[in-house]
This record gives sequence, structure tokens and C-alpha cells, in this order.
Amino acid sequence: MTSKSSTAHSGGGNRRVAITGIGPVTPIGTGLEPFWQGLLAQKSAIRRLTRFDAAHCRAKHSAEINDFAPESFFQPHKLKRLDRYAQFAMVSAKLAIDDAGIVPDTMSEEECNHAGVIFGTALGGISDAEAEHVKYMERGPRAVGRSLALQIFGGAAHSNIAIEFGFTGLSTTNSNSCASGNIALGEAFRLIRSGQLELAIAGAAESSLAPLTFSAFDNIATMSRWDGEPAEHACCPFDARRDGFVMGEGACSFVLEEMSVAKKRGARIYAEVRGFAHNNEAYHMTTPRPGGKLVQRVMSQALQEAELNVSDVGYINAHGSSTQLNDANEALAIRDLFGSHAQSLAISATKAYTGHPLGAASAIEAACCVLAIARGFIPPTLHYMASEPELAALGLDFVPNQGREEKPKACLNNAFGFGGINSSIALTQPE
Repeated sequence: MTSKSSTAHSGGGNRRVAITGIGPVTPIGTGLEPFWQGLLAQKSAIRRLTRFDAAHCRAKHSAEINDFAPESFFQPHKLKRLDRYAQFAMVSAKLAIDDAGIVPDTMSEEECNHAGVIFGTALGGISDAEAEHVKYMERGPRAVGRSLALQIFGGAAHSNIAIEFGFTGLSTTNSNSCASGNIALGEAFRLIRSGQLELAIAGAAESSLAPLTFSAFDNIATMSRWDGEPAEHACCPFDARRDGFVMGEGACSFVLEEMSVAKKRGARIYAEVRGFAHNNEAYHMTTPRPGGKLVQRVMSQALQEAELNVSDVGYINAHGSSTQLNDANEALAIRDLFGSHAQSLAISATKAYTGHPLGAASAIEAACCVLAIARGFIPPTLHYMASEPELAALGLDFVPNQGREEKPKACLNNAFGFGGINSSIALTQPE
């Protein structure tokens, strides 16, 4: 990092925010290039669940990361007190930092004071909590790991990342269910734009493929009960066969920097963050408010902050969870907001690649948007055959099964979560 000018921290709401590093940890690839090749391959990572015996569950599928090797990135002594959630987060942050070409050890104290970590997760270290509970039940309290309390809280990720890189600026973790990644990116964007930070690692992580958690979601009938072949068709966003989401796992981190600082150090700029909004439907914990008006509003507010017209948007990475009500509601909101331009939009739901890694989903999906802008490939909605008549009548382009070479000027990344949480973030080509 180069030293900053005396006006670097002067604040003001018109500072621009660049994305200069990407660090995916996903079922289709860990690291930017493997993830990119996974997108280009247009193959799903969804399979029959193998992490544990799910014979008691009606849901039978997941998207697991089976080649994760954290020891390739950190010494064993740094990992032994981190659960899988925090390991995902740490690895994704290191990948993003390396991709951005930043060497934290060379940063000055002043630079570290204005570098933060803004993270998100839905369930934090719940999988380790489940494993330790088994020990407790079998062998009593003395069998519980001494560091459990430090492993399972949601803030374990951002705290360990800050310690690893010496970032002493504002750091925090939100827990806004499946919108957590988008909200982390939005918060980091606003902190940099306002002058409180110059640099942020922003992202989200999730590792919730554990028996108790999986069973809980299965019991409320939110996950797909697909029992056919091929297995990956358990997740088919916007398709008439959709019957619930498929749980995944993973993380993605980004390096966000104030634009002039990024340019001064000669950084590669993938995209610019331009606008962000989130709201709450105040309606129901799992059912969206009918009509999609609050979804429409959150997209509109993100575009307003970005100073973009609906006609500027070329691609939307939809929340597209493969649930009946959410997919239909989102599609209706897009049609109502974008009007005649809606039929010219490319809209895809990449959960068909990676499953739904809860709080990490929208961070991974933001990477799809950033790469669409930077490299000119819009990933498809895999496993799409046909929508039901009411949804098909909207005339939307869900980029079925085959991606396309296209470099959109602007993208929206949508993410919605339990509790009625809606979010949308606007990304553009850097001017």
C-alpha cells in the first residue's frame, strides 16, 4: 500500500468505492480462477448429501466443499481454534487480499487504522457447536473444547481476520440471514464512501451442513425434497418443478478501496460499488409479502443511490432460491420495476451452481456480478425447463442453462432472508 494524502480521511458522501480483490471459497472452486472456471463449466455442485446420514430427513441434497484444505493457507496452530465457518472466512479473506496485491505487513499504522473487516453470516459456528454438544452428551462438560465460546460466535470471522492482517479500523459482523453478504458489502461501501475507512475486507461465510441445523430447516419444509435424477435438479430456480432450496456452504470476501487510493497504487479494479439498500417486509418470518412491493422498493433505492436508470442495468443476479413463493415474488417485482426494459434484462440464479450457503450466498453471487462486469460472462440459470404459466407470462429472460458472453454496464445483486430482510446492491463498470 502506498501512503495516502492528507485529505484521505476527510469524509463526504461522494467518494467512490472500487472492488480490487475477490476470494471465493465455494463448491465449484476455491480461489478466483478455479471459481471462474467453475462458472464457465456450467456444472452444478449439488449432490446427494454425504456429510452425515440424512436418512431421517425428507431433504436429501446439498452442495458440499470436499476439497477444502485450509492448511494450504495458514499454519496449523492458527487453525486449531477456528471452526469450519471461520476457516472459510479466513481463507477467503487471504485469497482476496492476495488477489488485490496488498501486503498487510508493509502497511503503516495509519493505513491499518483505516482498514476494517465487515462480515456477515447467518449461523456462525453452529456446526462446531453441534459437534461439541455430542461430546457433552456422551462424556460430560469436561469433554467440551475450551475454545468453543471463541469459535462459535458470529464475530469469530471478522475478529480473526483483523488479527491476522493487523487491521485496527472498524470491524463488525452482521447476522441478517441470507442477505448477510450483501449487507456486509453495502456497509463496507458506505463506510468507505463516508471516509471512515479507506480499505475493507467485506464478505460472508457459512458452514451449516450439520445434522441439527439441517433437520431444523427440513422440519419447516423450506428445503427441496426432490427425489429424482439427476440429483442436481433439486435446485431449479424459476422452474415449475422448484420445491425448496438446497443447503450449501462456503464464503467469499472482497477487497474494497477508496477509488483514488486504488488507482494511485495501480490496483486492478474489477468493478465499482455504486448503490445499496435494504429493508424489512414486516410481514412473516418465512413467507414474502405478496405482490413484491418491498422487493421492488429495495431495488429502486439501490439504483437511486447509484444514480442509475433502470435502462442502465444489463444483468440481475437474482436471489432465486428455488422456492415457489420467493422466486415468483422476485420475478414480479423485477417486471414491475423495470417495465418494458424487464424483457431485455438477463436474470440468472446461480444457486443452481452452489446451492444456498445461507449467509454467504449473496457474497458468492456478488462475485458472479463482478466477474460479469470485468470478464464479460453472464452465468446461466441451470436446470431450467419452463416456468408455470403465471411466471412465464411475465416474459423474463432467465438465461436458461447456457451462459452468454456479455459485459453489462451495471448489475444488481439481490438477496432476501428469513425475517423479511430484503437487500440489493448496484455494481458497475469502473468509469
